[in-house]
Amino acid sequence: MGDEVPLSALFGVLFILLALSAFFSGSETALMSLNRYQLRHKAREGHRGARLAERLLARPDRLIGLILLGNNLVNFSAASLVALIALKMGGEPAVAVGTLLLTLVVLIFAETAPKTLAALHPERLAFPAALVYYPLLKLTYPLVWLVNMCANGVLFLLGIRTGNAELTALTREELRTIVFEAGSRISTRYRQMLLSILDLEQVTVDDVMIPHNEIIGIDLDDSAEAIERVIAESQHTRLPVYRDKIDNVVGILHLRRLANLASYDLKSGDLGGLLEEVYFVPEGTPLSTQLVQFQRRRERIALVVDEYGDIQGIVTLEDILEEIVGEFTTDPADDTDDVREESANCFVVDASASIRELNRSQHWELPTDGPKTLNGLIVERLETIPEAGITLDVGGYPIEIIESDDKRILSVRVRSRRAVAEEAVE
Repeated sequence: MGDEVPLSALFGVLFILLALSAFFSGSETALMSLNRYQLRHKAREGHRGARLAERLLARPDRLIGLILLGNNLVNFSAASLVALIALKMGGEPAVAVGTLLLTLVVLIFAETAPKTLAALHPERLAFPAALVYYPLLKLTYPLVWLVNMCANGVLFLLGIRTGNAELTALTREELRTIVFEAGSRISTRYRQMLLSILDLEQVTVDDVMIPHNEIIGIDLDDSAEAIERVIAESQHTRLPVYRDKIDNVVGILHLRRLANLASYDLKSGDLGGLLEEVYFVPEGTPLSTQLVQFQRRRERIALVVDEYGDIQGIVTLEDILEEIVGEFTTDPADDTDDVREESANCFVVDASASIRELNRSQHWELPTDGPKTLNGLIVERLETIPEAGITLDVGGYPIEIIESDDKRILSVRVRSRRAVAEEAVE
């Protein structure tokens, strides 16, 4: 019968078989290369090809069985057809040459090229292929099921269990990588906000709170004039009210309530319903947790306490939001910056400045896994309060003590890594 079929027809059938082989090879790579999260997103948007591809990938053993069944069928058929063509054209000696040529053609045009294309553009090939494979799997299910039963039986003997394929949950660091490498798909500002949200679990209230010695509040033991001056000059709408010291806090005063009163007397000791109950949070609370607590309790301000109940600082909802979106208010109290540029790559810094704020504003990389302030970091390294003139290296930044007293370091001179690198080159 092979002698009655013209060579042109045989070559036509061979071309079709090679095209089918390329389709099976490329579609297999494309389907397995799909980003499962992007696939789920498109499926939820109603993309028909994505929905079918997601269903097929839910049982990859069946999909692979179908693809391999089709691929092997067309490859073996192509090999038989080449042998027939070779016999017609040159007899038995031509069969070996035909086999070699078929191997090269399959390797280049039916394997390498389509798989490379599919790996570069998986969705372009996977979604149309899913439209073909889904009904084809229905038609050939008994044969595919038999093949899978045999294959799964072999895996079972090797101690491997098969089941439904599920999306593996991404870790926080993996999510950071995805967001960071999103490139132009997400604007720089939004990308930074997303990264800040992912970092909320690593940042605690201790990192953003106003420390104990910087809390501005109303001391009921002060004179009426002093209290009125604090209220008039306050840049905050809520102030803690205490007696003698902040550890004896009695409540939180919302200044808007005073504005609604014709007259008030904070010295009378009878504040009635003016004060709000104080909300205490333990130190070390992650910002992600505290943000949820603020929302749940409908609070905007909290006092941070240590394990002994002593007040360590004050944290507000605004502090947490600024960790996500950056500074969005201008506080006149902050006009006196903690950093003053003395010369190129050399800065005079207030030692009480927050290390995280310095890293953020100056793009430095001072260590943040210990003390929260520059003063604390230096004292921890030296294990003593240094005198003026002492210089040390902290994380690659030369730091010179400019001024200190018996209790703390007041100011330092910090030289950036760029200055150190430039001097090394010279």
